[in-house]
Amino acid sequence: MSGTKTNFFLTGATGYIGGAVLTRFLAHPHADTFHFTVLVRDPKKAAKFEELGIHAVVGSHSDAHLVEKLASEADVVIATADCDDLGAAQATLEGLRKRHALGSLPIFINTSGTGVLADDAKGMHVTDTIYDDSDADQIETLAPTQMHRNVDLAITQADVEGYVKTYIILPSTIYGIASGRFVDMGIQNPHSIQIPALISASLDRGQAGMVGEGKNLWPNVEIHELADLYVQLYDAIVADDTTGHGRRGFYFGASGEHSLYDVGKAVGAALVALGKSKSAEPTTFTQEELGKYFQGSAYLGSNSRCRATRSHSVGWKPVKTTSDMLASIQPEMEAMIKRN
Repeated sequence: MSGTKTNFFLTGATGYIGGAVLTRFLAHPHADTFHFTVLVRDPKKAAKFEELGIHAVVGSHSDAHLVEKLASEADVVIATADCDDLGAAQATLEGLRKRHALGSLPIFINTSGTGVLADDAKGMHVTDTIYDDSDADQIETLAPTQMHRNVDLAITQADVEGYVKTYIILPSTIYGIASGRFVDMGIQNPHSIQIPALISASLDRGQAGMVGEGKNLWPNVEIHELADLYVQLYDAIVADDTTGHGRRGFYFGASGEHSLYDVGKAVGAALVALGKSKSAEPTTFTQEELGKYFQGSAYLGSNSRCRATRSHSVGWKPVKTTSDMLASIQPEMEAMIKRN
């Protein structure tokens, strides 16, 4: 690490995950030894980060030269922006290669997603296949054409080449409204994607919806507990250089599991409670509705099943369950209605 401070470069600081992760790191017992640089598009938000002592660079993660430069100046990169942006990942890795050439071995913690495990069930069946993040051989059976996989493979290859230690966190269905000073200051998005998308579609059609029969299963994780995983992993890396990295550096962010049907029922109950529907029973999205609300994709009807064994091994101890996820749906809907 450089000097008395550890230099972090974090992408996605104004996002749902990134803002929560940064909030957690700034509350770390050793936060006074951290120096964070964030990359943001909005100059006004950049100014607010600067007011808090966080170095903010105005730009986009699609600016490869800028991303490469900022990564080359970092001891630790934490990427929480677009997990399918191969160009941004490659620019980050090139920067870290340059960092290594100066005599250090940098750390790269990337955000992927359990969408890499998704099948094409279309809500019609459950799969018995459950991936374990401690089983590197099993993870390597994933096809390179799976969602997020091309970026994951580029990152693990960099670890093989030896100029960076790579770690990939794979969140599942993230739920809950993020809180903290970044949200209070209006510089962080407090809302997730998957469940709000389902809520939005259901509000528009006046009844809860699901893909197929909603039999598929997905894992879930609460936003602040997910942020804890990033900190726990970082602490484990610093404390023990044998902490799994590269092909053994996959960490699932998952603490519960739900069916799409159960989510649909909770959405339906919230619609009824808020006077937006007369029936709590979810019905199947038509093909036309899939086109209207989800760009024609049946992705929400996929299975994605996993066990977070390796994540738990670094001390991550989430306590929230699927019951908490289902209970979060009505407050999420109320916030969406108020916002719109």
